[in-house]
Amino acid sequence: MTTVEEPVHQFPMTRTCPFSPPPAYQEIREEEPITRVGLPDGGRAWVVSRHEDVRTVLNDRRFSADRQHPDFPQLVAGGFRRQGDERTMITMDAPEHGPARKAVLGEFTVRRMEALRPRIQEIVDGQIDALLAGPNPGDLVEALALPVPSLVICEMLGVPYAEHDFFQTHTAKLIKRSTSPEERRAAFDTIRGYMEELIAEKEANPPDDLLGRQIVKLREDGTYRRASLAATGFLLLVAGHETTANMISLSTVALLRNPEQLALLKADPGKTLDAVEEMLRYWTIVDAATARLCVEDVEVGGQLIRAGEGVLALGYAANRDPGAFDNPDDLDIDRGARHHVAFGFGPHQCLGQNLARMELQIVFDTLFRRIPSLKLAVPVEELPFKDDANIYGLYRLPVTW
Repeated sequence: MTTVEEPVHQFPMTRTCPFSPPPAYQEIREEEPITRVGLPDGGRAWVVSRHEDVRTVLNDRRFSADRQHPDFPQLVAGGFRRQGDERTMITMDAPEHGPARKAVLGEFTVRRMEALRPRIQEIVDGQIDALLAGPNPGDLVEALALPVPSLVICEMLGVPYAEHDFFQTHTAKLIKRSTSPEERRAAFDTIRGYMEELIAEKEANPPDDLLGRQIVKLREDGTYRRASLAATGFLLLVAGHETTANMISLSTVALLRNPEQLALLKADPGKTLDAVEEMLRYWTIVDAATARLCVEDVEVGGQLIRAGEGVLALGYAANRDPGAFDNPDDLDIDRGARHHVAFGFGPHQCLGQNLARMELQIVFDTLFRRIPSLKLAVPVEELPFKDDANIYGLYRLPVTW
């Protein structure tokens, strides 16, 4: 009788330290860098853990991003697939993916982001004013980390910021691993439905915001479909606040825990952009976004991966790979390592990376200039890290000054 060998590791894997990847990541990378793991739904997938191999997978069109495919790896128990749902660009493959991405790429150029800089600075200053005027200790997540990217993306899209509690409540259900399939679907449908209604209101007289400009552009191209634009708006709204918010809170903790690195940053603001890149590498808060499905037999790193098999390209393992980064577990803002894969790699590399970099730069420059005495109000061991979410972060960050 033929027996099927059970995988040694189950995904998701457990951290033992909030500042390090799960120990299994290092074990896999060193001993068997491409290996099979068990998934929450009982399925299996390959994990790819070395920096070079992760980039190879993410840049190879033989690895599909189509999450509606029945064989696509499911990273949460009871994950949902519903045929006929309007797909977002992160779930598309060529040739469909290129035009969908190109349609909004112009909204995130460096030039357009720089035009937003004064407004983002104004938002950051306003939130820090409110933090200083409020109770001490205060919660940096509530006062700064979450409102800044939420305000920015809401203004870009033309979404009323008054709805931010509504979006954040439902987004939290989408990314929490313990959410039931029914609750996850309901949260998905609620946000998507709201976005369709908002776009419908903009159609008669499209305003000069991202969604309004897309309505005009897509109509001119003869490709406008409300449901498709709602899918894009949904993606940008959710991704545009949750990831950057978590990076702000986590990076603040990392700098406060590494006072020598913080001192370098305070002494020379010219180091901030390098510090942002290092924080992105150091935390790599999204592993789940780089799941793929092999659609044609491919050999990666000496391992044959067959068509129909799922692949998890572990960005966090790749960004702590000593083959790509010296002393990768150290936080070093002078590292200058922009070849990290925190924004992914290849055709699906994060569309909003220019915006995220600028938001993080402005927050760090402003926060530590205006509140140089900032420190944690509780021991690190008491901080509520998001160990139960697919996007790592902090639920609260008590600080004092």
